[in-house]
Amino acid sequence: MKTMWMIIFMLLPLLGIGYIAWHIWCLLPCVWWWKLLAIVLLACPFFIMMFGMRGLYDSMPLSVGTILYEIGTSSVFIMMYLVILFLLLDLGRILHLVSRTLLYNNWGTILGITVIIVAIFVYGNLHYQHKYRQELTLTTDKNLEHPIKLVMISDLHIGYHNPRKELSRWIDMMNEEQPDIVLIAGDIIDMSMHPLKKERMHEEFHRLKAPIYACLGNHEYYSGQPGALQFYRNAGINLLRDSVAIIGDLCIIGRDDRANIHRKSLGAIIKSIDGKSANSKYMVLLDHQPYNLEQAEHHHVDFQFSGHTHHGQVWPISWITESIYECAHGSYQRGKTQYYVSSGLGIWGGKFRIGTRSEYIVAEIRNPKR
Repeated sequence: MKTMWMIIFMLLPLLGIGYIAWHIWCLLPCVWWWKLLAIVLLACPFFIMMFGMRGLYDSMPLSVGTILYEIGTSSVFIMMYLVILFLLLDLGRILHLVSRTLLYNNWGTILGITVIIVAIFVYGNLHYQHKYRQELTLTTDKNLEHPIKLVMISDLHIGYHNPRKELSRWIDMMNEEQPDIVLIAGDIIDMSMHPLKKERMHEEFHRLKAPIYACLGNHEYYSGQPGALQFYRNAGINLLRDSVAIIGDLCIIGRDDRANIHRKSLGAIIKSIDGKSANSKYMVLLDHQPYNLEQAEHHHVDFQFSGHTHHGQVWPISWITESIYECAHGSYQRGKTQYYVSSGLGIWGGKFRIGTRSEYIVAEIRNPKR
C-alpha cells in the first residue's frame, strides 16, 4: 500500500507537468527550441525539490539551500494552479465558451495566465505572513484555583523556509500574550536538522517566558528522530512522548506520533495516571494527527489539541482534508470532550495560504462558577 501511494505521489506531478507542457507548447508563438526551453525551465524546480528531499540541500551553503527549497516547493503549488487554469480553459473550449484561438499561438493568453498566477501567489504569500490570533474559551466544572491561560501552536516547520528570524518573530508574539503555559502539537521541525543546527534555532525557545510542553509530529521522524529529540532537549522543551505532566490543576498528556507504530494506546497512558489526578485535574491531550477522535471522548479527556492537517494549506486541497478528517480545522466537540485542530503557525513548502490561514490559539480555561 505504501509503495502504491509513493508511485501515485510521483506520477500525479509528472502527469501535471506533461499537461502544462502540452498547453505551453500550443500557446507559445515561437520556434520549437524556445518552447522546449520554456518547458524545461518550468519542470526544473519540481525535480530540484525531489532531489532536495534526498538531502541535496544539506550539502550546500545554507543560503543556496534555502533558495532552492523555496523555488522547488513553491513550484508544486504553482503547477497545481496552472493545471486548474488550463482545465477551466479546456472545459470552456469543450462547452464552446472559450475560443480555440485563445489556446494556440497566443501571447495574450500567456500574459493573462501569468498575471492571474502572480496575483494569486502574491496574495497567498501576504496572507501567510499574517498570523491569525484565535481566541478560545474552555469551560469546566472541575475546581481551578484560577483561570489558566494557554498559547497553543502546531506545525511550525522551522528549517530552510522558516528560519531563525521568523521563529524569533513568533516567540515575541507568544511572549506578548503572557501565557501560563505554551503547548505545541508537533512538527516543530520541517524536513532537515541542518538549518536548525546552523542557525542555533534552539536558543530562540529559551526566550519564551512560559514553560513549553510538546508532543512529536511526523516531521520529527522525517528529519531524523535522534536529532529531533536532541533539539527538543537543547531548546528546553518538555517533550511528552506517551507520557504525562501534572502542572497545578492541569494534567497534560502527550502522545507519540502515529509514525511510531508501537506508540502506547491512549487508554494505557491514562491508566498510568494517579486516579485522583485523572478525575480532578483538567485533562489536556496533545496528539499531532487528529485521527480517532472518539478515543479522547471515550477516556473522558477534557480537551484535545492537534495539528497536522494545515487545513490543506491551499484551496482546493482544503476540500481533501475536510473529506479525510472528522475535523480538519477549528473547534469541535464530541460528548463532553472539546477539540481544536489547528491549521498551523508555520507551513510546509511554499509560503502560501489560499483559502486557509496560519494561526496561533490563545485559550483560557475557566470554571464559570468561580
